[in-house]
Order: sequence, then C-alpha cells, then structure tokens
Amino acid sequence: MESEAGVYHVLNRGNYRTDVFRDDKTKAAFLKCLMEACTRTGWLLHAWCIMSNHYHLAISTPRANLVDGMRWLMGTFAIRFNLFRKEHGHMFQGRYKSLVVDPNGGLGPLSHYIHLNPVRAGLCKVSELRRYRWSSVRWLFGQSYRPECFDPRPALAHAGQLGDTPAGTANYLKYLEWLAEDELARKQQRFDSMSKGWLIGTENFAKAMVQEHRELAAGGPRPAHELRAAREAAWQEELEAILRRSRRTAADLRAAGKSAEWKLAIAATLKARTTVTNRWLGENLHLGSLHEVSRKVAAWTRRTVPVVHKKTQPTTNHKARPR
Repeated sequence: MESEAGVYHVLNRGNYRTDVFRDDKTKAAFLKCLMEACTRTGWLLHAWCIMSNHYHLAISTPRANLVDGMRWLMGTFAIRFNLFRKEHGHMFQGRYKSLVVDPNGGLGPLSHYIHLNPVRAGLCKVSELRRYRWSSVRWLFGQSYRPECFDPRPALAHAGQLGDTPAGTANYLKYLEWLAEDELARKQQRFDSMSKGWLIGTENFAKAMVQEHRELAAGGPRPAHELRAAREAAWQEELEAILRRSRRTAADLRAAGKSAEWKLAIAATLKARTTVTNRWLGENLHLGSLHEVSRKVAAWTRRTVPVVHKKTQPTTNHKARPR
C-alpha cells in the first residue's frame, strides 16, 4: 500500500545472511546508489545505516513511489555489484521488507533505532557515531557532506524538540547515549518490534491504516496500466520541463538524429532524475531501440559534453542543506 507522504522502514538482508557489504567500497557503492535513488524519486531520507549483511532506511515518499524507487535501487546496485565482483546470483534474501511508519508516533523512535544499530552490534560507541561513516548520524554534524534529501527533523524533535543546529545535534548525541543505556526507554519506544510485523506506530494509527487498506481494497487493485501511465506522465512532465529550459521542442526531438548530442544529454538527465526506462527514452526522444539508448547514453556520460550537460542539469542537487 503506497501513499503520498508515506513513511517506511525499509530493510533487507544478504542472501543466506551473507556479508553483502563486506568492505567499505561496497558500502560506499550502495550509499551512492541510494543517493541517486533519492534524486530520481524525490524521497526524503530520515535515517539510515549499512551493516555487514543488511541495511536499514527510514524513508518518506512524497510521490508515492516506494516500489518504483526500490526496484531501481536494488536492480541498479545488483548490476553494479555483480559487474565489480564478477559474480552472479541473488544478493539479498528476496524482496525488501517495508513497514509502514506513523510519522508522528513512530518515525522519531525508528530513527533512534536505526542510528543505534552500529552501537548494538559493537561496531562503535555512541560517542564515535559522529565520525562513523556508515550511519546518518555523521550527516548531522557536517554540512559539507549532508545531502539535500536528508531530513533529520523527526529524530531531533522526538529527542526533545531539538533544533537542527550545532547545539541541537550535540544534544541529540547525548540523547542517544542515554537511550543506549536505558533499557526501559527502548522498550517504551518499542525497539524490539521495529523490524517485525507491518507497522510502526500507535494503535490509532494502525486502525487508520487498516481502514485505509479496506477502502482501497474495496475499490479493487489499481490496474497495472494505470500505474504505468502515472509513471510515464511524470516522465513526460520532466521531459517537457527540460525541453523548455533547453529552448527545444518535441518537433526538434523528431527532426534530430538518433545520436544528436543534445538529445543524449536530455536522456542522461532524465535517467539521473527519474526511474525512466530505456524503452521509453527510445520511443519519446527518438533515440532508437532500448539497447541503442543504453549504449549511446552510457558513451555520452563517459565523455560528457559540459555545455549541454550544464544546460540540462536539474535545479536541485545533493548540496548541503542550510541550517
């Protein structure tokens, strides 16, 4: 069940509990894919950690696109991982698990739970989290490497209405130190059920979600062609915006050759900003078959034409979020 402004705890484990993230390079590769996924989907990332054989994400989806985004994230990471390792087969146990999260009563505790994962595993102390590379706590303390998609406000608010300031983040670390030592507080925040079941939140929130699910079920499942049409409408809207900025038209797309540099630049930008498929790009940008699109865009990206690339780049990127 997907909804606009939906909040989820997403997690997955390595196949047969193997150490998928066996080294820092692999963790960095997954984090890079995650940042690309956030750019493409508009996700807000509230907390994350990458362990040796699993990961945890706290995500908001303003565009109701968790499934679409996760399909891109897991597929892209698997392809890159297998190419790098020269391996084959499934990396994870199966489809990721996603728990619906109450944005008011569940997101704050979930963020704390995720942030303390490395501490519970004995990988570092709470005081070391601000320098620990594979948890979002580090982002709280550094504007230079904080991406725009990161939103720590729910965690800070739940920890005592703390501000996203140096003083607020320092106090948040103290809060995590207290929480790591206080077993009763962790029980009250339901740490033991953060990765179980289907929902994180209050009883009233659970009842509301059950009712929403019943209402959606009564209307029948949304046909696949409607879901595809909604995705493609979003891709078309993005394409039209890029064409306006580039002072190009749909007629220009039809008239230009399949290998026109400016068309490849637009295709590369769409791939960077959305979950668009090569087939759709080939048909709508008149670039040829999906295999031609894949080959041409990859070659263009490797050599990058700076002027055209700059003209078609998105207006938002992973710059530091101002405090």
